[in-house]
Amino acid sequence: MKTIEEIEKIRNEKKLELELRVNTEADTREKHILVCHGTGCTSSKSPKIIENFRRILEEKNIENVRVIQTGCFGLCAKGPIVIIRPEETFYAHVKPEDCEEIIQSHICEGKKVERLLCKNIDGKMVEKLNDLDFYKKQKRIALKNCGVIDPENIDEYIAFDGYKAMEKVLTQMSQEEVIDVISKSGLRGRGGAGFSTGTKWSFAKKEEANQKYIVCNADEGDPGAFMDRSILEGDPHAVLEAMAIAGFAIGANQGYIYVRAEYPIAVERLRIAIGQAREYGLLGDHILGTDFKFDVDIRLGAGAFVCGEETALLESIEGKRGQPRIKPPYPASQGLFGKPTVINNVETLANITKIILNGADWYASIGTEKSKGTKVFALGGNVNNVGLVEVPMGTTLREIVYDIGGGIPNNRGFKAAQTGGPSGGCIPLEHLDTPIDYESLAQIGSMMGSGGLIVMDDTKCMVNLAKFYLEFTVAESCGKCTPCRIGTKRMLEILEKLCSGEGTEYDIYRLEKLAVNIKKASVCGLGQSAPNPVLSTLRYFREEFKEHATQKKCRTNECKKIAKIEIDKDKCKACGLCQRQCPVGAIEGQERNVRVINQEKCIKCGTCIAACPFHAIQ
Repeated sequence: MKTIEEIEKIRNEKKLELELRVNTEADTREKHILVCHGTGCTSSKSPKIIENFRRILEEKNIENVRVIQTGCFGLCAKGPIVIIRPEETFYAHVKPEDCEEIIQSHICEGKKVERLLCKNIDGKMVEKLNDLDFYKKQKRIALKNCGVIDPENIDEYIAFDGYKAMEKVLTQMSQEEVIDVISKSGLRGRGGAGFSTGTKWSFAKKEEANQKYIVCNADEGDPGAFMDRSILEGDPHAVLEAMAIAGFAIGANQGYIYVRAEYPIAVERLRIAIGQAREYGLLGDHILGTDFKFDVDIRLGAGAFVCGEETALLESIEGKRGQPRIKPPYPASQGLFGKPTVINNVETLANITKIILNGADWYASIGTEKSKGTKVFALGGNVNNVGLVEVPMGTTLREIVYDIGGGIPNNRGFKAAQTGGPSGGCIPLEHLDTPIDYESLAQIGSMMGSGGLIVMDDTKCMVNLAKFYLEFTVAESCGKCTPCRIGTKRMLEILEKLCSGEGTEYDIYRLEKLAVNIKKASVCGLGQSAPNPVLSTLRYFREEFKEHATQKKCRTNECKKIAKIEIDKDKCKACGLCQRQCPVGAIEGQERNVRVINQEKCIKCGTCIAACPFHAIQ
């Protein structure tokens, strides 16, 4: 068990050693080779890259160079990523076989490996991380330590002011003062609803009970979302420290992290972090020599999307089937095991320590009048710079898509962006300059959600997109209430009719009517928000729905059953390659005659399009 003085000694000693990671002017002969060991880069062999670097350094007997595994750097499109400090050299798409060249050229000879240097979207080579357009408009608060520290080394977290906020809370602040700081900061829940974090804490604080709980919701289930996972993989101690602070504020001594089992790296790092914190006396009894005690345990989820709803999550922790409870009572008064409980998601908690250390006014100065601070987004879809971004609230969608995301691949046009996943809505081109905050998104029929942001180009069918999200919702409905269980299924059936050319204009009316009623009548947030993708696409892309219903036409040909694949007679060279490749014999014609597609036989598989070297088939 460490005392406050011992923790401070670790902080001071380690801080000098790690200064080169944040200070490019650091006066040191030592170099740190940082390698991303998040899920994305791990799947592209970053563990082998780390192993190779260490082996080569040992074989060459090179001193003053350390190889560090880190969490996600954010720019996932360029992974695996290697950054060398203090010169801040950014190498992209590194392979295990590149390690020898990097060590020999960069470390031994002082020459950067130019072929591996990262490029901006304009093709210009970039030598330093901060010169990349991807990072210029970002402000990292929740992600501050991700890509900087080794997440499995508690000393590195301590060196970057880790557990300093908890020390301040336990030795200098009362429960009321902690809640007051969080309230004045304007921090709102980053899990979807955007409820005031300080208010939630104050409700639980006022409850009289012999036991209270803090629960971290890490059940990140939105398609394409990986914000919480990346924070847990890159900075797990920030979440543990924040949970302990929340526990002190409301009078709780036990915390649970509910994380989906599909996140093996995050789970393992949490286990390591909890073990280290217990060993240092930062979890357990008499933390930092005070009377405060708090501990954290992990509970694994089986991947049910509905368990992202807070009461369903509580049911799951209790060992029951994950289904939402009727509210009220709310968890702040009767939550886990019937006791007062505060539930915050990972990103919300990742902001807590920074607010305690820097003050409420500092955090409130970032963002907009009603949406304070920053927001982390998992930027995906048809965008060049796929990855994890953190921007001040109020940043426009255009800035995220074009300035940070690097625009749409292949110079395609922007069609829409989906925020909030299956619970959110589509934002069309006309709202590309909308500020990203809670109120602005709600006004245009979308929502912040947990932070998934999927960009779509002009090749996407919005009717098919609505069907995709309804398929997900129908599969993930817990079945407890009829509007969600049956209503979403009926909505999906209508969308399937439209996409197969069997729908009518009356079906569009029925679809909209059903969506409105399901929103009003469902028990929990899943059912209440499930119609959002349909309502927003109907609002902005109704003409596409009408085309499917009346003309039996899909303008993007994504709906295969009503798509028509045709051969351009002027471009066809009569080579017969498409005919030989067609799996169902739908292409007709002989010898040097122009080929024709039999529409009745064609299954719209696209094999002929891929096979034609003359681009004559569309």
